[in-house]
Amino acid sequence: MNQQSHNQLVSFVWRIADDCLRDVYVRGKYRDVILPMVVLRRLDTLLEPTKDAVLEEVLYQKQEMHAIELDDEPLREASGYVFFNTSQWTLKKLQRTATNSQQILLANIEDYLDGFSSNVKEIITRFKLLEQMRHMADKQVLLDVIEKFVSPYINLTPHDIEDPEGNTLPGLSNLGMGYVFEELIRKFNEENNEEAGEHFTPREVIHLMTHLMFDPIKGQLPPVMTIYDPACGSGGMLTESQNYIKDTGGVIQARGDVYLYGKEINDETYAICKSDMMIKGNNPENIRVGSTLSTDEFSATRFDFMLSNPPYGKSWSSEVKYIKDGKDVIDPRFQVDLADYWGQKATMDATPRSSDGQLLFLMEMVNKMKPVGTSPLGSRIASIHNGSSLFTGDAGSGESNIRRFIIENDMLDTIIQLPNNLFYNTGITTYIWLLTNAKPAARKGRVQLIDANLLYRKLRKNLGDKNCEFSANDIQQITDAYLAFARIEREIDANNDPVGIAVQLFDNEDFGYHKITIERPDRRRAGFSAQRIAGLRFDKSLREPMEWLWAEHGEHVYQPGFLKEQAKAITAWCEEQGITLKAKQRGKLVDTKYWAKLRDLLNTANALMDEIGTEETTDFNAFRNRVAKAIKAHQIKLAATEKNAILNAVSWYDETAEKVIAKRHKLSRTELDDLIAHLGCTTDDLADFGWYPQPDGSYLTYETATDLRDSESIPLKDSIHRYFRAEVKPHVEEAWINLDSVKIGYEISFNKYFYRHKPLRSLEEVTQDILKLEKKADGLIADILGVDVARKLESVE
Repeated sequence: MNQQSHNQLVSFVWRIADDCLRDVYVRGKYRDVILPMVVLRRLDTLLEPTKDAVLEEVLYQKQEMHAIELDDEPLREASGYVFFNTSQWTLKKLQRTATNSQQILLANIEDYLDGFSSNVKEIITRFKLLEQMRHMADKQVLLDVIEKFVSPYINLTPHDIEDPEGNTLPGLSNLGMGYVFEELIRKFNEENNEEAGEHFTPREVIHLMTHLMFDPIKGQLPPVMTIYDPACGSGGMLTESQNYIKDTGGVIQARGDVYLYGKEINDETYAICKSDMMIKGNNPENIRVGSTLSTDEFSATRFDFMLSNPPYGKSWSSEVKYIKDGKDVIDPRFQVDLADYWGQKATMDATPRSSDGQLLFLMEMVNKMKPVGTSPLGSRIASIHNGSSLFTGDAGSGESNIRRFIIENDMLDTIIQLPNNLFYNTGITTYIWLLTNAKPAARKGRVQLIDANLLYRKLRKNLGDKNCEFSANDIQQITDAYLAFARIEREIDANNDPVGIAVQLFDNEDFGYHKITIERPDRRRAGFSAQRIAGLRFDKSLREPMEWLWAEHGEHVYQPGFLKEQAKAITAWCEEQGITLKAKQRGKLVDTKYWAKLRDLLNTANALMDEIGTEETTDFNAFRNRVAKAIKAHQIKLAATEKNAILNAVSWYDETAEKVIAKRHKLSRTELDDLIAHLGCTTDDLADFGWYPQPDGSYLTYETATDLRDSESIPLKDSIHRYFRAEVKPHVEEAWINLDSVKIGYEISFNKYFYRHKPLRSLEEVTQDILKLEKKADGLIADILGVDVARKLESVE
């Protein structure tokens, strides 16, 4: 079907809505009728030629076989498709025999719809088509709509026909039907100001993905191929992949069988995809409805190829309960085995933040890869993502763990940066990720980054956010660059602007880094005072409401039951102050025993102040020992947390004070050797890791000043200790490396790798532009700058 016929067909169908539904539906609801009717009419035209054969089979089973329930298999053979209709009706017959009674017509239509096989009935249910039929019958437009769809001036059959004037109406192939369908979806979504891209990936992007997916192995395709899309939408990626593989005029021309699988959460889009599968002769049972993240529908299946454009920037909070139990991941698809800095393997979280689930779809596909041991080609994945998948999430986070697992297992092949405004529903930069678990030798251990951000041609008219597209030449250029696997420098035009494509190659380790914590010793001044210990009466996390209650009621807060009587007032006050309390915090606020416990702590601090005095000291170590001796001498029972609360209340950081000792360690030779081996250093370097040698052979470790704590990200290819000595130690002499804090992270920054600085214009050029503008400003700039414009222009020129 040529482009002109395609456009005419779309326009004809589009006009049906305005002609028949204008006074029955609001404009945003036209699609609820038109899309399912297009599907219904297409299925109807496919079944028309074999209608008599199906009815004969129905008669045979009922009269000859005395069947109570019809056998589906012979009916499918009679229809020639995986679906059938056992009623006497077709849409044309319904239209021809219709009377003025909408109720009779509706009854016949219900009989017609009920005659479909179960797979079509499910589609009808998902579309809520019967409800729409009843509504149209009630509004007296049902027959009008049917007449439009069986009009001799529209051809939804796969064969050429002639209209009443003798003009040929080209047949609509299965591929053409898919184009019509998706164009209607896009137009309806655009009309309703919805996100067309949720259901529709631009055709040229899918073409690029199929080239990247199949061209590298075009001579090695297996005889049976499976293709999967975990967010299949209306099935565009699946059917385009199949078309590309089976295209007799293309570069692939595979003779093998291709089986398509997909899952879609949206009922309407699922119905579209499933009907498309049926129309094109694929098995509709391989398309499932529901959330890919909540249920592992294909848990026992592994696929050769996977393509997807999952939703990005979309919350998966409603599905967290199926994936995590508290902080524990319970779905094995989203767990990965990774080694820590010392090589100890552990199962780690591979879930991103709940506000964006796109990487979960990538992990779903990684989980469905075929092992190379059972399939020499393994599996190949092409997935579209926005920029957050490249760099969001710090070392040790779920996002970073996902990137790390994919890269360290040498599955990341290539990432391609696409132009902005290429998609219908977003203007942001997007990327195609290409993964495989069977890299050829030349690509092993390496990753290719392609910046195709400047390859596009402008559209004459914007389609939503989409204002550009790939040409066939752009697709070929990107594919050639991918296959070449060689560095390409960006070209620069006469205006010193970058143009064309750029390619860089990296080792896997180039994207990894060690995230380490840099510590500094705590230095504290200490001294008791009534003002400092007064805060012990209140819980730090509840200080505001507790101070308010104390100011309002004083000693009454210690009377049994009093605070519970104030519960409503407390809640109201907190709401007025914008303070949100959890149930446990609310319980503490009205718990008299908890208030009394804090009062006892304050009384203890007062007793210690009387014992020790209020003199300040810069030696917190000696001060802490005095407090400990006083507690022991007076046999005061304090938990460690309570003792620390008192000490923290009466001490504060002072850079002139002594370092606070955490512990003095007396190490045996074996313990020292183990420590050195663990840290990977020599005895002379132990201070760089927070172990400070003393004259008596012991080692001191110091408490850390949490407010001065810092972190550094060090490339995997660099040495942590070398980096520390070169980049940190010269600036902060008393800092040390907290090696036990090391986490391994991975991120990919296209800006860092492809950024090209454009030199600023010269001062003379800028001055000339300003002064030329000055001529139009009636001397305003000259007055401000105090210059003679004409003379300055003369000197510049």
